[in-house]
Amino acid sequence: MSVPRIVTRNVPQAAFDLLSASGMHPILARIYAARGISGAQQLDTSFNGLAPFERLRNCVTMAQLLADAIAAKQRLLIVADYDADGATACALGMIALQSFGAQVEYLVPNRFEYGYGLTPEIVALAAARRPDFLITVDNGIASIDGVAAASELGIRVLITDHHLPAAQLPAAACIVNPNQPGCDFPSRNLAGVGVMFYVLLALRAELRARRWFGGRDEPNLADLLDLVALGTVADVVRLDDNNRIAIDTMTRDLRECNRVLSSSATDLQLEDYDGFTITYTFSPTLKTLTRTKAATSKTLLTGCEALSFSLGQRNTVAGTFDQFPASTPSQAKVVDVSWRCSRSILGVRANTEAVQTAKIVIRKQGT
Repeated sequence: MSVPRIVTRNVPQAAFDLLSASGMHPILARIYAARGISGAQQLDTSFNGLAPFERLRNCVTMAQLLADAIAAKQRLLIVADYDADGATACALGMIALQSFGAQVEYLVPNRFEYGYGLTPEIVALAAARRPDFLITVDNGIASIDGVAAASELGIRVLITDHHLPAAQLPAAACIVNPNQPGCDFPSRNLAGVGVMFYVLLALRAELRARRWFGGRDEPNLADLLDLVALGTVADVVRLDDNNRIAIDTMTRDLRECNRVLSSSATDLQLEDYDGFTITYTFSPTLKTLTRTKAATSKTLLTGCEALSFSLGQRNTVAGTFDQFPASTPSQAKVVDVSWRCSRSILGVRANTEAVQTAKIVIRKQGT
């Protein structure tokens, strides 16, 4: 009988040497080097470790356009994709833009009727809201006809997207996409919600430079990293250095009891909240909603405001926060996602013949 042999895995020697020289234990240095870590700075998952928004092409320009629009009290309308990435990007944009003082509403198209992206039909639907700007989240990079239709109506389009562009780009007022030509942003793996987060970072900096906030406290965008993390994981993008910061911040925040995450479909303890739980419990739940007509309208509640949005439901959802008054205390932070979904949801596949109710709640402990 042959005796099993233990074979030592080869690791990048230069990376191993750099990590060891930083004072790291040789075993940890080997593990990290084998996983593509070449410097101790890559292990910094603090918020300050995010790549600067100035490196994301057109991000500053879009922030300036949005700051001008907010100051002029122009109407903004977010046009969101219908999957988990698009939904979290929509919620993120609504929450942050409203906290900046913007007049903002949103529109989530019915995927079964309108398909994907900013189509001319969606533009016609959006035009009824009389917006000055359309802001796409997690879509738009391929919407040449839709942008043209908006331009004919005098509506300017701001595109935030992460999908690969074609040879021709839409003639939008501004495009922010880490994968567009000429962009040297270090993380091309941003999800749509991550792109929107960067635009908001740049917008806050622009408003700060204009002394927009005066003596008021500036919105803390780090408080919204839970939405960024959830959308990032659900979209199954690569967890590079930049994306890892959002994920780590969310799971660390949960473990420190700032929020309690629970699901009626599971029985999880606080210490169970990690990347695995997000990936294989909550993200599949959200993603399945985009694959079945059995899904109904969902509600995101944050603070004393509510955002109702749709993931694959039969009716297009449009609205503003004040149309959905929250029943929670103003100090509570709640994300409540309820729907009718498949009993096999935790198996990451949908069986629409057997439908039951599932619910995910993220709320501040003690509320």
